[in-house]
Amino acid sequence: KAAERRAMAEAKEQEMRAYEQEMKAKLVEAEATIPQAIADAMRDGNMGILDYYTLKNISSDTEMRKSFSNMVEPPKQLPKHS
Repeated sequence: KAAERRAMAEAKEQEMRAYEQEMKAKLVEAEATIPQAIADAMRDGNMGILDYYTLKNISSDTEMRKSFSNMVEPPKQLPKHS
């Protein structure tokens, strides 16, 4: 029975890996449509240049915060001066 359960667990793990790859592929496909959607919105007048720069600023800020969260150890505290 233990071998059977182990085999089932390994099969489930393989299914989950395949599902994860499928979802990543869908994400890449969806992300590829973003630049065209932005261009269409700007062409149609639904998005201005300030909106575009605001979007880029938010994106950059998000990336910066993600990079902070991936730090292995927090930065060292500087000694306080009295």
